Amino acid sequence: MSNIIVTDEGFAPDAWAHPVTPLAELENTEAGAPALAVDLAPEDDPAALSARLDGIDMIRIAFPTFADGRGFTHARALRRMGFAGRLRAAGHVISDQYAMARRCGFDEVEISPDLAARQPEAEWKFRADWQAHDYQSRLRA
Repeated sequence: MSNIIVTDEGFAPDAWAHPVTPLAELENTEAGAPALAVDLAPEDDPAALSARLDGIDMIRIAFPTFADGRGFTHARALRRMGFAGRLRAAGHVISDQYAMARRCGFDEVEISPDLAARQPEAEWKFRADWQAHDYQSRLRA
């Protein structure tokens, strides 16, 4: 069974039909390739993508453990660098972290079917109203 994509609307199948290239192999990929996607590991430097951001359609940032939050920092850095494409968190992200992921710039989260069974769609959708519960935004208002 394939992984599940979580958005503000709930669960969906993964509709991404193109290969995803690890950052280390990106230099071997032709610029302008249709639907270019890049895998970014926690130890990778997002700045390595700065010269090619306009040609990337999706960046998938790995969360190898529930305690590794470097992906949130990577997402913020990529958005600050001007990345406007799809940003996906993949791996060990739990529903309680969904609002944080969205505030950091992620568009979606990719989870395993096992995690989806333990944390059903209703738990994720409960946190989909992430903007209304953003403490920092309310302070700035």
